[in-house]
Amino acid sequence: MTPQDPPPVPSPSDSDQRSSDTLSAELLTRAELAFKRVTQEVGRAYVSAQIHAELIFIALIARGHVLLEGVPGVAKTTLASSVATACGCPMKRVQFTPDMLPSDILGGAVYHQQAQRFEVHKGPIFTHILLADELNRAPAKTQSALLEAMQEAQVSLEGVTHPLPRPFFTLATQNPQEQTGVYQLPEAQLDRFALKLVLSYPSEEDELKMLTAYQRAAPRLSSLLTPELIIGLQDAADLVYVHPEVSAYIVRVTRATRLDHRVALGASPRASLALLKLCKARALSRARRFVSPDDVISLAPHALVHRLHLKDEFEFSGVRAQQVISELFEGVRYDGPAKPDRGT
Repeated sequence: MTPQDPPPVPSPSDSDQRSSDTLSAELLTRAELAFKRVTQEVGRAYVSAQIHAELIFIALIARGHVLLEGVPGVAKTTLASSVATACGCPMKRVQFTPDMLPSDILGGAVYHQQAQRFEVHKGPIFTHILLADELNRAPAKTQSALLEAMQEAQVSLEGVTHPLPRPFFTLATQNPQEQTGVYQLPEAQLDRFALKLVLSYPSEEDELKMLTAYQRAAPRLSSLLTPELIIGLQDAADLVYVHPEVSAYIVRVTRATRLDHRVALGASPRASLALLKLCKARALSRARRFVSPDDVISLAPHALVHRLHLKDEFEFSGVRAQQVISELFEGVRYDGPAKPDRGT
């Protein structure tokens, strides 16, 4: 049963009072509790692998964005809306279609005859969590409308820059099986997503649990956090220590994708930075003051898989990016200290 009161989580004012390079034990405990409770709450509605909810929350705390890929009916939208509800963040859903225009997402100027002037009307992108459903159904011009928002958390309308609410988090979905009426996401768009999660069919046990849970009305989830508390967790993740050897390990991993003979386009420096931030958020979720090599190993497959473009001859022969990344770790090993020299 979910407790009525949300866990005390650091707010922006808390982060201003603490030291610039340390995280207190109390703060780490609160952060770990917040991660656990949000994941458990999402599990009441999303009856499948809890790792998906955990990874989405990690990406949110790392100020990243997530691409969900899966066939229809595997609860992509349920997962996204459940995370939004548990985090206490307002969410808007946009169903992308081939006839959608950028102004349908961003907004634009509307002329008011009585006032005899144009007024800017903000679109659905002005929210904390944006669910971009079936993003690959929209043409390139509409897809590109998200680039500035995802990278800089702002939107330019009629020559004026408007900041988006904080936190701003994009959850996009796409169906990998559809080939008609879809537009493949360009590399520049894919590179803006910190993580890509592939949602497959649930196990027989999970599907049976789903039928049991949804025999009556869908479970009503509680809002455990607030946007302000999410920002506090993001600020706390910034303070997680990264040993230089761990940073070097991240660079070796991403650079190895560029040197593999099967890869035409490897992971960018943006991927290295995204992986670093994700690792810091994961360390915070486990009440650690430092990033572990295990964080890199755990998150790299999800952070790099959508950033690798294989050469045609290998892709046609059945080689997949997941396979390349898995084999990559066999040749790129961490040889630094097992434990950092500061913090525990």
